[in-house]
Amino acid sequence: MTSAAAVAPDEPVFFDLSSRVSAHARQQPAGEALVFEGQRVDWRTLNERINRLANLLVGRGVRPNDKVAILASPSAEYVEIFVGTLRAGACLVPLSPMASSEQLAGMIADSGAKVLFLSEGMRDLAAGFPADLLPLAAANAIGIDFAADGWASYKGLMEQASAADPGIAITPELDFNIIYSSGTTGVPKGIVHDHATRTLTLDNLAALGYGPGCRTLLATPLYSNTTIAAFLPTIGLGGTSVVMRKFDVTGYLDLAERERITHTMLVPVQYQRLLGDPSFAQRDLSAFQHKMCTSAPLRAALKREIVERWPGQLLEIYGMTEGGGACILDATAHPDKLDTVGQPAFGAEFKILDDDGRELPQGEIGEIAGRSGIMMKGYHNRPSATDAMIWYDAAGNKFFKSGDMGYFDEDGFLHLSDRKKDMIISGGFNVYATDLEKVLLSHPDVTDAAVIAVPSEQWGETPLAFVVLRDGADEGAEELRTWANERLGKPQRISEVVFLESLPRSPIGKVLKRELRAPYVQADA
Repeated sequence: MTSAAAVAPDEPVFFDLSSRVSAHARQQPAGEALVFEGQRVDWRTLNERINRLANLLVGRGVRPNDKVAILASPSAEYVEIFVGTLRAGACLVPLSPMASSEQLAGMIADSGAKVLFLSEGMRDLAAGFPADLLPLAAANAIGIDFAADGWASYKGLMEQASAADPGIAITPELDFNIIYSSGTTGVPKGIVHDHATRTLTLDNLAALGYGPGCRTLLATPLYSNTTIAAFLPTIGLGGTSVVMRKFDVTGYLDLAERERITHTMLVPVQYQRLLGDPSFAQRDLSAFQHKMCTSAPLRAALKREIVERWPGQLLEIYGMTEGGGACILDATAHPDKLDTVGQPAFGAEFKILDDDGRELPQGEIGEIAGRSGIMMKGYHNRPSATDAMIWYDAAGNKFFKSGDMGYFDEDGFLHLSDRKKDMIISGGFNVYATDLEKVLLSHPDVTDAAVIAVPSEQWGETPLAFVVLRDGADEGAEELRTWANERLGKPQRISEVVFLESLPRSPIGKVLKRELRAPYVQADA
């Protein structure tokens, strides 16, 4: 959290995000706070609109710690709603349009959201919401960029709301956001962060040059914790947020050049597409200072290419939305450790555990558990799920179990093996899909690969590989399988290779292995 020395005499000791935005409006009123599709919003204007949003919510019965949901595309209004909700003392519930209508209704009900903001592109999803859903039943459903029966007008409400600060005290223990994790069925778990955790998150990144003069290009959805991790230090420390409605390679590179972008947070598939663009080498990206990556594994070869071809430092961040510690790899400084996700950062402590919860020595693979000052309050309404992920050491310190498998090498760098649930047990041996994927990706004709477990009468489970070939490749599936198996141990051998045009991925680049597994699970059932 911000030290007392870093806070101006007229600022509160707990310097929350909303108060920081107000301070920027006083200190640099004409400074550029936000850029979105031609709109350039200064701090004075943004702060005034945040005040209006907060007063809009208060006028509709929202009180501190109440929940406010948003299902919307990235926009200037999204930023207003994000910070305005916090200024009202309320908790933001950003929702992903990747979920089904039924799941989204379940998340809104589970959170108890009093207000729902919706953008035009999400209306089909909202059409399936039950009429007794709280924001709909209370006439607190607000259309951001459309007019329709049953939906209040965002523009009209904002024009009517006061531009004065609502004067609500924000304290560290108030809920900041609920982020719902992905799930295959039912309502996903809601991860609750408080203001103390989120404030520490943004302050931890101050050393990376966030602040006045920083220009961050946000090219992933604003409901994602990946984006929030870069957005918070940018807006909280006085930089400029350049927001894309939707990522595309040409649009990103155009913005990066024109806006002289210094910071960005991207997922691996975005780096891959950007570097593969024919115009990349001719682009002026010299303003970049820091590039970050998280949410999915970044291959060593891709890290090397980013370092060699893209100005600025490359940092890979490993951690969970739930918190519990982070590792950071400075790929620029450690070219010999590109097969790792770095070392513990920001005072984090990690343990490697066996299946019985016993600590394992350095070099042995087990489940990764971590602790730090950044840890969620818990899963919303799910105390048993919260308890299930907690592990205590002999001194009584609380750690969060990650579900990831890995080990620390002799230099203290963390090597990831796999998700615990993705581990393949073949003939009694533990087989890590990531090891097989690395071999497949080393083939010159392979551009993407994912390995899952499928049932086997002989071995219990056996590895099945899904592969994307480069354009023009003529490698056969059986040829590729033979080539890979010559480089793998006997328990690791791949039973079949299936070619796909592309792997199913989430908007933040994670391979959706549940979609790859689905036909085989059903067949086995």
